[in-house]
Amino acid sequence: MWVYDKKLEYPVKIKKPDPRMAKVILTQYGGPDGELGAALRYLSQRFSMITPEAKATLNDIGTEELAHLEMIGTMVRQLTQNASMKEIEESGMSAYYADHDKAVYPANAAGVPFTAAYLQSKGDPRTDLYENMAAEQKARSTYEYLMNLANDPDVIEPLKFLREREVVHFQRFGECLRHVQEYLENKKRYSMGKR
Repeated sequence: MWVYDKKLEYPVKIKKPDPRMAKVILTQYGGPDGELGAALRYLSQRFSMITPEAKATLNDIGTEELAHLEMIGTMVRQLTQNASMKEIEESGMSAYYADHDKAVYPANAAGVPFTAAYLQSKGDPRTDLYENMAAEQKARSTYEYLMNLANDPDVIEPLKFLREREVVHFQRFGECLRHVQEYLENKKRYSMGKR
């Protein structure tokens, strides 16, 4: 059960349209290392976790990724909402506009729609946690690349916030992995003694 707080996790107040930035930021909405994939991955993997702490960690982070998805969607919308047709055309967003107008649609920066192929859920808690640590690093890198492309502080500040949350998630998954490994080692040790 979730409780929805009707505010963004971090404020997004972009005043100047910039469809060029919207086009690249969109990858964190529906791209291979984006927030939608992360949320679905973690909320699916939690069912295979073997400790209550691991299940709770994946549930917490998966839920937070939904909040990040909301932030990215808000950023894309604010960057395109008041953009002129000339700005849309000059930004290279014409094909996107033809299919979606200024709607927020899960796709990567090249316009390729979201696919469940981005998700990994192996069923082995260690494998999944290593995958999640790598996913958080890829998302952190993407946020850094997006910040390099941005020149508006109203865009950069929420991206910085999101980048830092990826670092925190990486750390939490590392802690979770250690707990799962300890659990498995203790389980093996105790079960070997019962011969």
